[in-house]
Amino acid sequence: MIDLYTWGTPNGRKISIMLEELDLPYTVHLVDIGADEQFAPEFLAISPNNKIPAIVDPDGPDGAPISVFESGAILVYLAEKTGSDLWPTEPRQRMVTLQWLMFQMGNLGPFLGQANHFLKFAREEVPYAMERYRTEAHRLYGVMDRRLTDVDYLAGDSYSIADIAAYPWVMRYTWHDIDMESACPRVWDWLQRIGARPAVVKGMA
Repeated sequence: MIDLYTWGTPNGRKISIMLEELDLPYTVHLVDIGADEQFAPEFLAISPNNKIPAIVDPDGPDGAPISVFESGAILVYLAEKTGSDLWPTEPRQRMVTLQWLMFQMGNLGPFLGQANHFLKFAREEVPYAMERYRTEAHRLYGVMDRRLTDVDYLAGDSYSIADIAAYPWVMRYTWHDIDMESACPRVWDWLQRIGARPAVVKGMA
């Protein structure tokens, strides 16, 4: 039974989706980041950067318990643990998947996170920041839309951890002042395909 330390954020939901896709049993431990529970010493021992999500797997690669932090690392760990084709073994396809996973980790997540903050949660309006991050959010959606012109999923024709990583972020597009269906129709179609998966429905909940 894997222990998942999480909260209802896009990064947290990546891992619950992944666990549902893999049909792995897990126990949820909510870490209320609004109450600063992520700074508790017990959580710091699991996640050195005081960020959710993190997991503890009592059956690590060598049979001993292992803790894993950083959502991208957790996705790769769980896929390798189970031998899932969500993380391809063929070298070229694995590299394509890795690139789109890193696109989410290095660009989509950080910039949409800033857009979410300044457009939705900031205590005062900061017009420069609002425009900067809204514009970058729209640009990133455009990158995805172009990618999805000829393929159904970010890494190609097959659903992968790259899609799992991106979906919980992109599904909040309504916060970014964009009509996704008309502006980025291929991203819109991708959202419908991913969101209809039973494991995604369970993981998002």
